[in-house]
Amino acid sequence: MNMQRRDDTPSYTLHCQMNHEAAALERLCQVIRIRGFRIARMTVESRLDTLAIVLTLEGTRPVAMLQAQLEKLHTVDLVRVQPQALASAAMRSA
Repeated sequence: MNMQRRDDTPSYTLHCQMNHEAAALERLCQVIRIRGFRIARMTVESRLDTLAIVLTLEGTRPVAMLQAQLEKLHTVDLVRVQPQALASAAMRSA
């Protein structure tokens, strides 16, 4: 099955910081999926009791809606959406 991104599907980069608790990462991924986005790339770095996560997402729904939903998770401390131009440049250089 070919899972390549269609050229017209918007791509977003999110930076997330959350508490390192059992199943926290699974809940984050579930919210992303339920809100209609696909994870194209994900990096996770453990820092003491915190997870630093960078996600490249693809989807046509409003990313601000996703950001608001992720911020409601009790384990999430920060969600920042990287400006679109920077996200596009990062995808091209990878």
